[in-house]
Amino acid sequence: MQINPGAAEFPHRQIAAQLKAQVRRGDWGPGERLPSIPAIAEMFGVAKQTVQRAVDQLRVEGILITKPGSGTYVRGTRRRLNRLSRGRYGGFRGYHTDLAARYRQQLVSVGRAAAPPEVADAFGVADGTELLCRRHLVRTDDSPVEVGASWFLPADTAGTSLERAEAFGRPLYQEAEEATGRRYVTATDTISARQPSREEAEILQIRPDTPVLHLLHVAYDAQRKPIEVAHATWPGPMTTLTEEYRIPAPAPDQDPDPGLVLG
Repeated sequence: MQINPGAAEFPHRQIAAQLKAQVRRGDWGPGERLPSIPAIAEMFGVAKQTVQRAVDQLRVEGILITKPGSGTYVRGTRRRLNRLSRGRYGGFRGYHTDLAARYRQQLVSVGRAAAPPEVADAFGVADGTELLCRRHLVRTDDSPVEVGASWFLPADTAGTSLERAEAFGRPLYQEAEEATGRRYVTATDTISARQPSREEAEILQIRPDTPVLHLLHVAYDAQRKPIEVAHATWPGPMTTLTEEYRIPAPAPDQDPDPGLVLG
């Protein structure tokens, strides 16, 4: 293990690259603890702060995790969530058994809450307007991988099952369609990256400086009026969002305009 002091790349990046290569080779397997920061610093002949910067870089990339008082470990395999919101509807209007098998959604709370700005904007109401909120937490392999909520207008949900603090034996959108009498027809997904709130970091068990991916999902009826506004937040380094789609075939050549004179 060595660094090149004359290289253009910063020393901590050189160290990060070498540690990453060792993980890829299998020198340290998933869940295995790396040598201590002082030990790695001695191997490379650098200050402990330089190694810490390298470890921080690999942690943000999702390759390593740090456990206070325990050490630095290789993270397990990256989770391929495939949870763009269209996945919640499945390939047909029925229960998406694939998602149900891989994810365990826990209902956290149900009740009136002040709408955050992004939700208020989607519904066209003032910030802080009280809406019905159904908060949830998603786990896989006993680890939290998603925190989120679904919001509805109280006028649409008064006296319906959506107000009850209970999970349903079918997707939420199906329950909402029956409860509100409105059908989901179109939806938009907006994904952004940001730093987590303190609460999100605690729930997802990540450091406060670990980036997260945030999804805002707005589902509309046939009149383009929102039925549900949902948001979900995932730990960025361990999350991949994958979408498969068809690419249109080339259009057949069209005859040039007979009235057009070329040359």
